[in-house]
Amino acid sequence: MSHITLDKVCLDFPVYNADARSLKSSLVNVATGGQLRPGNKGGITVRALDDISLSIGAGERVGLVGHNGSGKSSLLRVLNGVYRPSSGTINVDGEIGSLIDINIGTNPEATGLENITMCAALMGIPKSTVAEKLTEIIDFSELGNYISMPVRTYSSGMQMRLLFSIATTMSPQILLMDEWLSVGDESFVEKAEERLGKLVSETDILVFASHSRKTITSTCNRLIWLEHGRIKADGDPESIANAYFGPEKMR
Repeated sequence: MSHITLDKVCLDFPVYNADARSLKSSLVNVATGGQLRPGNKGGITVRALDDISLSIGAGERVGLVGHNGSGKSSLLRVLNGVYRPSSGTINVDGEIGSLIDINIGTNPEATGLENITMCAALMGIPKSTVAEKLTEIIDFSELGNYISMPVRTYSSGMQMRLLFSIATTMSPQILLMDEWLSVGDESFVEKAEERLGKLVSETDILVFASHSRKTITSTCNRLIWLEHGRIKADGDPESIANAYFGPEKMR
């Protein structure tokens, strides 16, 4: 069974060319999130995650809430292996699929077809899966003959359709998402949301960061509230949403 365990995980980013002497104390909470700390060599370190311990099991749909800079995206990237924890341990049992930053890695001079191979590789999708589902990716993107044209000739909506079609070909045991994907073209939205919903329903574990109360409470069965890189609250969606967003107004 798929499972995720984090034990006292911290994530630090050094800030170069900064003067620690300007700090009024040894620990400053930043309004936009994270924590500033004096570094070992006189610089400044931003602590994005601070002493995160949690366990996520199969069947859980975990929503991450918190203001910008609270650590949501950093936590997703630690889970995905993009960032290595500065301290603490993380154990992931299960194949991970990520819908984070899916637009990174496109080559505007390459064709749509060439970008399928390159972007899929960056997303961690095996070549065998791409070869098997190539026709499906092209058909779902609705790009037609444009698939053989350079991506620089695409509209932003066309580019997003291509990337969405690539990213959602996977069927991971653990799915990581940073906000519900917007695919631009209104005519494409309905079938894209249906496909995304199917992907979410079939995965063992979902970890999903969002600012949308409606989306996160309807999708998740557990919410984690992050603040300044720490877990402030962890529980059922209704109680955490009421604490974070405020009581829902009666209609």
